[in-house]
Amino acid sequence: MTKTLSLGQAQRGFIGRIRAIDAAACASVLAPVELESRLIEMGFVEDARVEVLHEGMFGRDPIAVRVNNATVAIRRREAMAVLVD
Repeated sequence: MTKTLSLGQAQRGFIGRIRAIDAAACASVLAPVELESRLIEMGFVEDARVEVLHEGMFGRDPIAVRVNNATVAIRRREAMAVLVD
């Protein structure tokens, strides 16, 4: 059995699959419905393959993530809404 964690907790080099989006559980300035919608538009959908490619120099924020074949930058606090294993 694999451990589920948020994408915001993952370190550089992490490879996994998206299991769910829990936008209500993260501290974003966006409303949970809006955050979930934006994440889905960027390709953060259930069972998509994700890889953490890069972390920002200061505070490890933002992070560069490959979602299937697309590379996106996302704030770590918003990545906390994406549950992966």
